[in-house]
Amino acid sequence: MQEPDPVDIRAAMAGDTAAFERLVRAYQLPVWRFLSHQLGDRGLAEDVAQDAFVNLYRRLGTFDFRAKFSTWVFQVARNAGIDAMRRRARQDRVARAVHRPLAAAGPEGGFELSAALADLPPALREALLAVEVLGLPYADAASVLSVPAGTVKSRVFRARRLLSEWMAAGEAADEL
Repeated sequence: MQEPDPVDIRAAMAGDTAAFERLVRAYQLPVWRFLSHQLGDRGLAEDVAQDAFVNLYRRLGTFDFRAKFSTWVFQVARNAGIDAMRRRARQDRVARAVHRPLAAAGPEGGFELSAALADLPPALREALLAVEVLGLPYADAASVLSVPAGTVKSRVFRARRLLSEWMAAGEAADEL
């Protein structure tokens, strides 16, 4: 992969959108291919590639020319991919934690995730959604919720415990 002209990088850093567009066009396909293999999902790779380029744009001013630009681009893309995998794992974990077949759902079946979440006190529900669904780190969730990070951790822990209890109660009821 050929490195871009440092003049284009500096121009993009200075706010030249045409220069940034040239950088995106040069790396768009390789970044998508990398993310497609990393994530194992071509559609998700498209979304994450867009996120990666948004992150790249935001962080462009931090590029210090000590490494190859391509290396830096792929590191940003890799981090975006890792974030996406973590987000997907959190969402899967929440879905598994509250996976409860509906006894009265009728022939179509289904799951009561929304009912389980609705049973949570609002403060616990907000913390859980901020961390598990939105994928915010505890510190960011704390800023969003205007509480200390320790409070967010405590609320998420209690929410998970209540959801597990809710699931266990549903399984016990299904066995009757």
